[in-house]
Amino acid sequence: MDNFTTVAALGAILVATAGFVRWRLLTRRRALGSPADRATYKTLHTASLAAPALRLGLDEESAGRAIPHVRALLGTSTVAITDLQGPLAWAGPRQEVDVLALMSAALAKGTTQASDRVIVAPLSVEERVVGSIVVISDEASAGLARATTEVARWMSSQLDLAELSDSRTALMAAELRALRAQISPHFIYNSLGAIASFVRTDPERARDLLLEFADFTRYSFREHGEFTTLAEELRSIERYLVLEKARFGDRLRVVTRVAPEVLSVNLPFLSVQPLVENAIRHGLEAKDGDGTLTVIALDEGTECIITIEDDGVGVDPDTVRDVLMGRTTSASIGLANVDERMRTVYGDGYGIVVDTAPGEGTKVTLRVPKFHPVDPTTA
Repeated sequence: MDNFTTVAALGAILVATAGFVRWRLLTRRRALGSPADRATYKTLHTASLAAPALRLGLDEESAGRAIPHVRALLGTSTVAITDLQGPLAWAGPRQEVDVLALMSAALAKGTTQASDRVIVAPLSVEERVVGSIVVISDEASAGLARATTEVARWMSSQLDLAELSDSRTALMAAELRALRAQISPHFIYNSLGAIASFVRTDPERARDLLLEFADFTRYSFREHGEFTTLAEELRSIERYLVLEKARFGDRLRVVTRVAPEVLSVNLPFLSVQPLVENAIRHGLEAKDGDGTLTVIALDEGTECIITIEDDGVGVDPDTVRDVLMGRTTSASIGLANVDERMRTVYGDGYGIVVDTAPGEGTKVTLRVPKFHPVDPTTA
């Protein structure tokens, strides 16, 4: 065999080998994972499709959206989701079987009940039975009963999350009402007094201050949403400071530094303005001579860092600790309110940080995640 023939033969072998390897890689890629892996993925994917509806709570709409996926999870012909009064949604043919007795027993006892064709597993929220899942099959086997019980437990965990979300929203609304209720009457009295002092000497300024006061109170007592943007919060703070400067005159100096990138950040409504009011009222008002308030909002990667600092009289750190822990009825309740709401929304790692000491002024820092999702029902 000459060299040319040898080279050609080797080339053909190499091409064939490469083709075989490529074919094996492609077939292995198509068959990625074992049958058990694929079954697990399918189950988890189906559960993920049902979860968003269940996290809205238990009603006709959420049950109707979740039930096709619940039926797919169980792989049975007919499934129903009920509340304590009766069925909320059905999937599959409605078969002529008696389910009422089993439903009543499952709801009363809080345990799965089964007959030869029907399985009923209770749904609960915080250990309180709120409904059930009903499965109708040609053969209600022990395996199907166990599967139904586990699916009911998983559904109950999603309903628990819905209840927690509702509780969190209600808590935030209550805390916001409390904060609005304690917006300083002292500030309102002083602002109106400052406006009145200009009525005769400078009517135009009195008019402008009155408009600022109206805009400030309108924002503070607005009824829609528990969230706002940093830009809106800063506009309200600006109005507040215009009114305070009318009272303090040249004694009050304000320094602001805000990164444009964070103006659109969403944050809990009235979470910065009370800190500014606290700095004026408890830090600078009691100080002899001039005082400086500094408001800074910086872009720090995935977070917005906001600091409110004054060079006022300061306070004992133990007093601040008592305020944040709710152990005092101090007028600085705004601090505790903002701290609690930040923790409620973002987690315990996002409480406010206070650096202070008598005669050393006070610096309050809060961190806000820039990309935290906002519930559209509260925005």
